[in-house]
Amino acid sequence: MEDGFSTYSSLYDTSSLLQFCNDDSASAASSMEVTDRIASLEQRVQMQEDEIQLLKSALADVVRRLNVSEEQQAMGSRRGPTKARPMMATLPLRPTVNNGTILPKKGSGTLPSPSGPGSRKDTSTPASKSTVRRANSNEHVGTLTRKDSGDSKGNRTRAGSTGSNSSGKRSDGKQRDPVFNAGMRRVTHCKEEGYVKMYLKGRPVTMHMPKEQVDSYCLEARADLPGNKLKLDWVYGYRGRDCRSNLYLLPTGETVYFIASVVVLFNVDEQLQRHYTGHTDDIKCLAVHPDKITIATGQVAGTSSDGKLAPHVRVWDSVSLHTLHVLGAGFFDRALVCLAFSKSNGGNTLCVVDDSNDHVLSVWDWQREDRLAEVKCSNESVFAADFHPTDSNIVVTCGKSHLYFWHLEKGVLVKKQGLFEKQEKPKFVLCVTFAENGDAITGDSSGNILVWGKGTNRISHVIQGAHEGSVFALCMLRNGTLVSGGKDRRLISWDGGYRQIQTVEVPELFGPIRTIAEGRGETVLIGTTKHFVLQGSLDGDFVPIMQGHTDELWGLAVHPWKPQFVTCGYDRQVCLWDSSSHQLIWNKSMEDAAQSAGFHPSGGVVAIGTQNGRWLVLDSDSKDLVTVHTDGNEQLSAMRYGPDGNFLAIGSHDNYIYIYAVAENGRKYSRVGKCSGHSSFITHLDWSVDSQYLVSNSGDYEILYWIPSVCKQVVSVETTRDIEWATHTCTLGFQVFGLWPDGSDGTDVNAACRSSDKSLLVTGDDFGKVHLFSYPCSQFRAPSHVYGGHSSHVTNVTFLHDDGYLVSTGGKDMSVMQWRIV
Repeated sequence: MEDGFSTYSSLYDTSSLLQFCNDDSASAASSMEVTDRIASLEQRVQMQEDEIQLLKSALADVVRRLNVSEEQQAMGSRRGPTKARPMMATLPLRPTVNNGTILPKKGSGTLPSPSGPGSRKDTSTPASKSTVRRANSNEHVGTLTRKDSGDSKGNRTRAGSTGSNSSGKRSDGKQRDPVFNAGMRRVTHCKEEGYVKMYLKGRPVTMHMPKEQVDSYCLEARADLPGNKLKLDWVYGYRGRDCRSNLYLLPTGETVYFIASVVVLFNVDEQLQRHYTGHTDDIKCLAVHPDKITIATGQVAGTSSDGKLAPHVRVWDSVSLHTLHVLGAGFFDRALVCLAFSKSNGGNTLCVVDDSNDHVLSVWDWQREDRLAEVKCSNESVFAADFHPTDSNIVVTCGKSHLYFWHLEKGVLVKKQGLFEKQEKPKFVLCVTFAENGDAITGDSSGNILVWGKGTNRISHVIQGAHEGSVFALCMLRNGTLVSGGKDRRLISWDGGYRQIQTVEVPELFGPIRTIAEGRGETVLIGTTKHFVLQGSLDGDFVPIMQGHTDELWGLAVHPWKPQFVTCGYDRQVCLWDSSSHQLIWNKSMEDAAQSAGFHPSGGVVAIGTQNGRWLVLDSDSKDLVTVHTDGNEQLSAMRYGPDGNFLAIGSHDNYIYIYAVAENGRKYSRVGKCSGHSSFITHLDWSVDSQYLVSNSGDYEILYWIPSVCKQVVSVETTRDIEWATHTCTLGFQVFGLWPDGSDGTDVNAACRSSDKSLLVTGDDFGKVHLFSYPCSQFRAPSHVYGGHSSHVTNVTFLHDDGYLVSTGGKDMSVMQWRIV
């Protein structure tokens, strides 16, 4: 055992921590900027957390070794690697676990959970804000992983991995198992006992294979790519809350808008969508060329599994969907916030504003990919930028406490500030458009519409109090009518003399008006802050042609025999969608943020798990509430009915699995008990085909098996290795371990789903990617087809009932994507 302790002392090297503790750069006497000092302190705290976590891992492993050693002395010498499970079953007062790790039993709030409750995704320090996207404010101190903790994460994992692996190789003259080493992941195969052991973050995950594969299985064999591929079929949702001027009608009859990293071209009449998928992260702005064919879109800086992604503008053809030009990669900072093509010179120039501290305004000859001019626009937010309709050397920008008229003269942009004079200066100038005569028209946060004389920086006309609250959008129609929309949900039309013609109020359900576009004939298109795209006329009725969720999205469940699926999220909305017509069937508002969902095998009811331990059952036809229960007070990550419909298993972040007996086709529930044994939060659950067994995964990579009818854990490998599972959503297990990529930290893959015909496996990861594997996926480094579209962690994936389609949900991008299997 002394060897073991010396190994640990060398592995868990604390010199980096000591170096940090002696570093004086973050003190008040330091010459560093405040933000840098804060970032340094955050990094120091994170390293200390990492060191504590390593010490806990080391201690757990030492305790395990001591137990094994005592058992060995009691049982006599034994050949081969120590098979810990049967011995652990006899150890007093310690939880028995099925994947070879023992951890101290603990409350839900303590380590080692690989991430905090709720969204277990990403953080960014202030210093890295410009390059790291998908920041999550829900991170809890005391969590094991940070997406961007850089070297400290790598060092931590390598150390843990090597340490744990050294403990598994105490073989007395036994032939060594084949080992694959892949950065943070290490995989070994023990043929004698028929298991594969994989190390995630230094933790051994032991996965036993079915008996029939013990003799034939080879770890080095190559897995094949699946014969099927995915094609993006439909995107549900629209980004309206924080983006402007992102809705247009093209001459083809297609409405163009974006969500996540996809630009959607939606023909409402024919109910067809096409998709431009050239972007790699969130799209924030869109501009249509005067030819109505060429489109420019700008994206944020992002991260991928390969590293950082630079913000850039893509110019593309809306007919062929081919990318024509990529501008500014390496020049722009953080994100692009405004885009506009010039009108008077054939649309040869493009103006762009980025989201850097100085909000740099640049003008480009986009066909030559040549930057003609650049200037620091404002250190405050910029909301709109547009070229003058008759002079391509004039650009107008507006934003927080500013309105600027820029003149491009010999490669230099010269600024003239808008003079408000007697007019009270608004806090925000939110939108700008132009009259036929060249006057600029602005809408502001005071509810006023101001007209600025052509070629001047002075106000020529004021519509005082045009709206109650902010004027978010202005649109000049072809017939010279000005249309304004605002926070008051009113759509007001104005004649050439700026006299009010008529007013329409949009229902509160749809939210304030964010952007307005001219449709066909008399129709108008509206995008709202609650992510609706509405179509209607200035006379009245508006109907939604697209809608989506307005907050982070996690819950997804498919109907057992209809082309329908349910989504739910932190916006407290439960939505039932028809995957054939692509229409919303119903949605229901809840009191709590929703986390998970599951259909009863009859299809008559759907169970919804929330973030505070409450769960509800809804009638899937009428959306009526059937029953409400509460188990614990933490989020419920998995709601799974047994295939026979007689039991419901609920996986909670309090480390328990709650079991209910179900009667009357999902309308009556009585609690059986709770399965206790996990030392971290439950992440995934699957039932056996005969509804007799349950398998669970947890946040610290345990795989446990249960007899749910009596809430007892099954520790016999011979019992569990040949169980046939009705579904496979667990991300850990022999049939799926090949889905884990090289260098994974164990939290990169959020969801998995096996097809009904057991030929395909789909996963969703932290980098916005959907992966399609062949099933079973039990070879190391299994190859996959990879698909982008989401711009945030993919929180859930599932095949529809007939395996013809699959659905994926994006976390912070709030999108739902439907893929056709081809």
